[in-house]
Amino acid sequence: MAFERINQKDWYKVLGAKPSDSPAELKRQYQKLALLYHPDKQEADVPAGEAEERVQRFIEIDQAWKILGNEETKKEYDLQRREDNLTKEGPLHAQIYLEEMSWNEDEQLYTLSCRCGGNYSVFKSETKEVSLVCCDTCSLVVEILQ
Repeated sequence: MAFERINQKDWYKVLGAKPSDSPAELKRQYQKLALLYHPDKQEADVPAGEAEERVQRFIEIDQAWKILGNEETKKEYDLQRREDNLTKEGPLHAQIYLEEMSWNEDEQLYTLSCRCGGNYSVFKSETKEVSLVCCDTCSLVVEILQ
């Protein structure tokens, strides 16, 4: 699949979902929207322009599901989104969900590897207070979303 094309849209937004949603939640969102916008489910008296918009919306919803409903393409898309966020200019280099970080039960610590080889770390006790985390090696900053 050509991921240059895939990454032009926020496919989570298309489905009204977020990256931390489970596969079952993503599927529920897709099914709800597919029923709402499917061309066969439209009323006959809908104006032509509106009918075409609904068809285009359905195609977009279907494309989002093809990417996010498949474990491999979802993983690749998520990695590309994270990479794109890290390369943006400005003080904030990425927004990540706590669920995307690795959990260390013994230390009660969430960690995420930085592109420089360092780590972003946040203790479980700090998760409600901390929203910005700096890499322990470089100056990159990420925002932790809950």
